[in-house]
Amino acid sequence: MLAEIPSDALRRTLLRDADLCVKCGLCLGHCPTYTLTRDEAESPRGRIALMHGLAGGMLAPSPKLEAHLDGCLTCRACEVVCPADVPYGELIDAARNLMAQQRPARTRTAKLMAAVLDKRPLRYLAAAALMSYQRSGLQWLVRASRVLVPLGLSRLESLLPKIHWPRLPSPRPSPRPLPVIGEREKIALFANCTSPLTEPAALDAAVTVLRALGCEVAVPATQGCCGALAQHAGLRADASACATKNIAAFGEAKTVVGIASGCTAQLLEYGELAGEPGKAFGGKVRDIHGYVAGHPALATLSFKPLKARVALHTPCTMKNVVKGDAAVVKLLEKIPGLEIVRLDSACCGAAGSYFITQPVMADALAKAKVDAVAQVQPLYLLSSNVGCAMHLAAALRRDGLTVPVRHPLELLAESLAPPQAGSASRRAAAAAARPVRPA
Repeated sequence: MLAEIPSDALRRTLLRDADLCVKCGLCLGHCPTYTLTRDEAESPRGRIALMHGLAGGMLAPSPKLEAHLDGCLTCRACEVVCPADVPYGELIDAARNLMAQQRPARTRTAKLMAAVLDKRPLRYLAAAALMSYQRSGLQWLVRASRVLVPLGLSRLESLLPKIHWPRLPSPRPSPRPLPVIGEREKIALFANCTSPLTEPAALDAAVTVLRALGCEVAVPATQGCCGALAQHAGLRADASACATKNIAAFGEAKTVVGIASGCTAQLLEYGELAGEPGKAFGGKVRDIHGYVAGHPALATLSFKPLKARVALHTPCTMKNVVKGDAAVVKLLEKIPGLEIVRLDSACCGAAGSYFITQPVMADALAKAKVDAVAQVQPLYLLSSNVGCAMHLAAALRRDGLTVPVRHPLELLAESLAPPQAGSASRRAAAAAARPVRPA
């Protein structure tokens, strides 16, 4: 694990990288918070100026300054359009790290959330408590009585999805065995800390699809939180500890695939947290949609028709960091009869823990998605990031819409058609299941 960066070094880094900004303003129209507020301090350019002032000692730490920097979603849409290649994501993380060193009390909530997600005993304890709350009828009573409204907690409670007992996909035999010539490709699945609690069906779907391609799937039991929540809260040392833990958990795995774009983006950039081992690990990481879409055995699989309309939400991390949005569409287009309506690519407001800590802005950003879903009237809303799925599902419920939010892999796995014995497709599958060299 890399040591915490001293504040003097952080200041130098901030001053150096902030100076790269040429103040052209091309980022403004792509920033979700600036688009809503038209406040320069809520734009990438404005925040870079604030970071420069903080690092250079021209601005003293204050609640107002912190509020502007904490208001950033870290969606990194500005990076994609920046002509000067300003590393905005690194800048905002460094600024929050500096603020955390200056005022450690500001990170108490983030520390608690990160500890619950990364520490298995705490995660299991939280799961047991929440499952009891939901299954005992207490949740129904709390919501029906509106007892939390005067306390200002009803919105926070509304975010709670159905909680499942945390489990990793079991190593059961593939339900769609394929004849394999040679050695199966071994894939390690990053399950993240939240999906086992809130979307276990997505993890099972990932295993089903990978095995249908002829892959051997492993799910290391000692893996933990990716560390994104801690890093974006300025807790670099904690995020580095998560990186070190996961690098050890995946050992000699040659290919690591993730199903949640936010976590996959974090894994890809482990070099910033764990040096050369992290950089080497990041080189093995693949988004599962891109991996499956590029697998030669995909052409041998058949899919059952689904004559339905689905709305597709593209998470910011999928578009701006992972660059896998086209792969998601390619996979869904494999399902005959499926009509895919892509929602606009602006941030939904989830952004890790943002939809919990910044409710006003998060809900304002989600409203555009909810309104679009109401107009499209899809069978499902699909999202490839667990945080976005939780945030959007809660926003839909609060608006009275009953559209389920699902992972694209769930739809893909459910649509898989069994191979016909002796068919050309099955023979092709055998050839396609030969070892595939990781990219």
